[in-house]
Amino acid sequence: MIAPAAAKRVKFVGLDIDGVMTDGGIYLGDADGKRVELKRYEIQDGLGVVLMRKAGIKVGIITGRESESVRLRAEELKVDAVAQDSKARKLSALRKMLAQFGIDPADAAFVGDDLPDLGVLRVVGMPVAVANASKEVKEAANVHLTREGGNGAVREFAELLLTARGEWAAIVERYVAATEATT
Repeated sequence: MIAPAAAKRVKFVGLDIDGVMTDGGIYLGDADGKRVELKRYEIQDGLGVVLMRKAGIKVGIITGRESESVRLRAEELKVDAVAQDSKARKLSALRKMLAQFGIDPADAAFVGDDLPDLGVLRVVGMPVAVANASKEVKEAANVHLTREGGNGAVREFAELLLTARGEWAAIVERYVAATEATT
């Protein structure tokens, strides 16, 4: 459960990729002598991102891996910012994003699952843990999701956040109306 006052403060939602927007599995391979990395994304999570953005919330992806898959997914969802850093410097990435948008860390949420997310979770106003998060992440979070990463956790968070803000039903109806208008 998210308190309405806390939900209304959220102006930015940061998302980890591996273990949050995916199940944490990574498929590595070779295609014509080039390294290929594939990830599986839950389609409902993507719609959750779209609906948060329709509510005026900035959404950023902060990941400790570099992957063309992430760039493609971020582009597809039209997220507001992306940071891919193989050294997992997530806190500095978050600070840059928030400065770019003029948002205080207290007005940010972050959904994480593992140790590289702890620095960010300790500074945002709404730290969020997926159901299969590490013990340390669960202890740092004040919102605990029932769904696992890559299996609808981001969508669950979007619904909880937008419902607490009193915006879920109206945003869903606007989304449905816009979808029907294009068919």
